Amino acid sequence: MLSVTADSFPLAQVFTIARGSRSEAQVLTVRAFDKGVIGQGECVPYARYGETLDSVTTQIEGLPEGISRQDLQDALPAGAARNAVDCALWDLAAKQTGAPVWQLAGLPRPRPLMTAYTLSLDSPGNMRTAAAKHAHRPMLKIKLGTPDDMPRLEAVRDGAPDTRIIVDANEGWTAEVYADLAPHLLRLGVQMVEQPLPAGADDMLAEIARPLPVCADESCHDRASLPGLKGKYDMVNIKLDKTGGLTEALALRAAARDAGYGVMVGCMVGSSLAMAPAVLVAQGADVVDLDGPLLLAEDRAAPLVYDAVGVHPASAELWG
Repeated sequence: MLSVTADSFPLAQVFTIARGSRSEAQVLTVRAFDKGVIGQGECVPYARYGETLDSVTTQIEGLPEGISRQDLQDALPAGAARNAVDCALWDLAAKQTGAPVWQLAGLPRPRPLMTAYTLSLDSPGNMRTAAAKHAHRPMLKIKLGTPDDMPRLEAVRDGAPDTRIIVDANEGWTAEVYADLAPHLLRLGVQMVEQPLPAGADDMLAEIARPLPVCADESCHDRASLPGLKGKYDMVNIKLDKTGGLTEALALRAAARDAGYGVMVGCMVGSSLAMAPAVLVAQGADVVDLDGPLLLAEDRAAPLVYDAVGVHPASAELWG
């Protein structure tokens, strides 16, 4: 049996990207029940993909009783609904067998991972202050995609002169804008740019120079996305809310590596329950961006541990 509830987690501060701002993380929690054992998973419905809390809830509630993880892959498309159910079923299996998910999935024992920390889109002055506050972190991710990107990026580099920087344009540039900005990104030591052009309008990436690695986010959801990325992207950003869960995320990771892509593992703004399965996918990734809980004012009970060595694998009390 499955249940689904809506939960809200206040953010430590307003978080802004090119598409808008939010002050809380609105998520759905799915629980899978079987003979007194409960597994749980979380998803973050995303309007960019036509998802709402209500629409995703309806998808989940329409699943047949006792659906297996294998049948789930065909019952729902890649997306938030399948993610929460898939992760809940993995957690249920771990609790039923007494074996952790990494072992059930045939994975190596997970280790702590250093994660990027995302700076909210703000005025250059405020972004400089935020960068200086977080300059001790090994990598900062900068949300761009506006006409005033260069002053913001210059300010962040000024505030954190020695930190690795990656940028996420959130589909906000044109090919011409990206071509103009690329030399400046290199000058400022940016190491990767994520989704510079809109998904579906990114063919120009195959025709213009890519002087630094370009990562597909909105253009890459699951394995079916990979053929359309050829010649345009160097990396893929794997997010469980896009792949539709841990099952497809692991398959996408393997297929992407086989096809020669670098791997980034990212997240929506969610709680530790959403990050826990992603930590397994992120083992060995080129870029890890699982900072969602660091942006929250409140988190789940038994949250993930973030410390000087990174984000640690989940405790059994949380997931897996």
